[in-house]
Amino acid sequence: MGCKVNKHVSFKDFGAKPGERTNASVAAARLTHFLKNRKDTTHITITIPKGTYHFYDYQGAEREYYISNHDQDNPKKVGIELKDLKNITLNGQGSEFIFHGRMLPLAIINCQNISLKNLSIDFSLPALRQLKILKADRAGDEVIAELYPKGNYRIDKNKLVFIGEGYEISPFLAMAFQKDKRLTYQRRDVSFEPTSIKEIEPGVLSIKGWDQVKYTSAEERYVLRSYYRPAPGIFLAESKDLVLENVKVHYAEGMGLLAQLCENITLDGFEVSLKGKDDPRYFTTQADATHFSSCKGTIISKNGLYEGMADDAINVHGTYLLISRRVDRHTLQARYMHPQAWGFKWGEAGDSVQFVESKKMELVGEEYTNTIKSIKAVDKPDDFGARLFEIVFEKPLPEQLSGSASIGIENLTWTPEVYFKNNTVRNNRARGALFSTPRKVVCSDNVFDHTHGTAILLCGDCNGWFETGACRDVEISNNTFINALTANYQFTNAVISIYPEIPDLKAQTKFFHSGIVIKNNRFEMFDRPLLYAKSTDGLRFVNNTVVYNKDFEPFHWNKHLFFFEKVNNVLIENNQLGSPSILSKDIRTEQSAREAVVVRNNR
Repeated sequence: MGCKVNKHVSFKDFGAKPGERTNASVAAARLTHFLKNRKDTTHITITIPKGTYHFYDYQGAEREYYISNHDQDNPKKVGIELKDLKNITLNGQGSEFIFHGRMLPLAIINCQNISLKNLSIDFSLPALRQLKILKADRAGDEVIAELYPKGNYRIDKNKLVFIGEGYEISPFLAMAFQKDKRLTYQRRDVSFEPTSIKEIEPGVLSIKGWDQVKYTSAEERYVLRSYYRPAPGIFLAESKDLVLENVKVHYAEGMGLLAQLCENITLDGFEVSLKGKDDPRYFTTQADATHFSSCKGTIISKNGLYEGMADDAINVHGTYLLISRRVDRHTLQARYMHPQAWGFKWGEAGDSVQFVESKKMELVGEEYTNTIKSIKAVDKPDDFGARLFEIVFEKPLPEQLSGSASIGIENLTWTPEVYFKNNTVRNNRARGALFSTPRKVVCSDNVFDHTHGTAILLCGDCNGWFETGACRDVEISNNTFINALTANYQFTNAVISIYPEIPDLKAQTKFFHSGIVIKNNRFEMFDRPLLYAKSTDGLRFVNNTVVYNKDFEPFHWNKHLFFFEKVNNVLIENNQLGSPSILSKDIRTEQSAREAVVVRNNR
C-alpha cells in the first residue's frame, strides 16, 4: 500500500472512499492487515476523513464469535475487526458507518490500549420496523397504518414479513410509543398477531383482528420486532484499557455494545440514540444499550445518552456456572445454563470463586471463597464454544457441593467497579440501569426520564438468567427520576428495585445484598412505589426529595412507598416525601425483625 509505519495513517490510504457506496469492508480488511504486520507497536492514530462509509456483508471478515446474552449462531459477518493489537486510536472525525445486511459492525478482540472516537454506526435497513397509526376503527375491528421504513416487505398468509438485505424476519410483538416518543402508559410487550393484513397501497396496511385495535389511536407508533439478537453494534472481548469517546450507535439488531472478559473500559459521550428530534424512527437497539459480562477493573460510563432501546441502558454482571457433578474433593464439573450465555472463557487459574445455593441464593460453606487451580473445557478442545468445564480448586470442597443440589459458582475475580455518571436514560423499554457486582458501584448525577419499568435494579439470579451476583458497595446519588415505571416488567416492584431472584426466601438465613446508599436524589412520581428491597442488610435512604404529579393515573399493584422483604439495618431519614409523616401504610415490611427498619425526620 506504500504506507510507512508512523504515528498517523489515513483510512483513505487503504481504499476507503467517503460518500461513495463502495464496500468499506475491503478497506477495513486492508487496514487491519497493515496493523497486524507493523513491527513498531508504539501508539498509532488512524484518521478517517469525515464522510459516510458503507459496509456490506460480502468481501469482509467472517468470524465465529460466542457473545454473551446474544443468540449463539455462527458465523458472523464483521465490518471491522481489530484483533491482537495494541496502542491504536481510530478517529472517525464525525464519520457515519452504514452497514448493509445482518452484520456485526465493529469487534475488538484481545487488544490493549485501543481508543475509538467520533463516529456513528447505523444500518441501511433495520430489522425492526414501525407502524404509524393513521386510523383506528374500533367498531370495524380495523387499524389503518403506515409502515416505516417503506418497502421491503411482503404479506404471507396474513403474516407481515420484513425483507432485509440477505434475510427475512416476521415480527410477532411490538413496543407501543406515543407521538412524543415515550412508550405508551401501561402497554408492555404487546403482541402482533392479527388475523388479517391487507395492502391498501404501498406501505399502507389494513390490519384486522389485532388485540391493540381497542386501545390504539391515531399518531401512535408500534415498533414491530422479534426477540432475535444475532449481534451487537460493538463487540469487545478479552481486551484491556479501552476508550470509546463520542461514539454513537443508532441501531443494532442485538445490543448497542457488549463487552465480555474485558478490563478497564471508559465510555465518554457514548450514545445509543436517535438521530436527533426529527428522526422518524422511534427505536434504537433490539436489546440493551450497553452490557458488560464478566469484566473486571473499572467500567466508566459518563456523559452518555441512551434512548429508544428495547431493554436496559446498562447491565453489569457475571455468569453463574451450575454444578453438574462432583469428581473428587477438589474437582467439580459445571456448565453454562442460559441459551444466550455460553461458549466463552469463564475463568482461569488463580481466580477467586464462591458458591451460591440457587433456591435460597446464599453462600455455601464456612469458608466462602476458593481458588481455581486449573480449568478445562469438557465438551470442546478449549473454552471456545464450550458449555461444560472441569474445575480443580486449591482448597477441599464442602460436602454439599455434590451436583445433586442446585448450586452455582461465581467468579469473583472477573467483577468490576462501575461508575455510571452524568448520563441520560429515556424512553426505553424494561429497566434503566442494572448492577450486579460486589465491587464499588457509583450511579450519580444521571437523569432517568420515562423508563418504562424500574429505573435502577440491583439483581442477582442463579435460576433463570444465571447472572451474578450480590452488591456490597453501592451509591445512588444526585439522580433525577422522572415518571419511571409506567408499565410492569420482570423485577419492577418500584422505581428503585433491589430484587435478587430467590425462590425460597423463607428458608434463607444469610442476606444477599448489602452496603447500599440512596441519597440526594429527586423523584418526580405519579404513583406510589418508590423503593423495594429484598434480602438486603444495610440500606440507607436519606436526603431524597419526592414530588408528585398527575401525568398518569396510579396503577401499580405495589401501593407502598417502601416495600421490604427480609431486610436488616435499613434507615429512612431526612427525606422530603410530600406528606407530613410516613404512615404505616407507606411502609410494608415482611420477614424482618421489628427493629430492622428505622424511620426518622422525614416530611
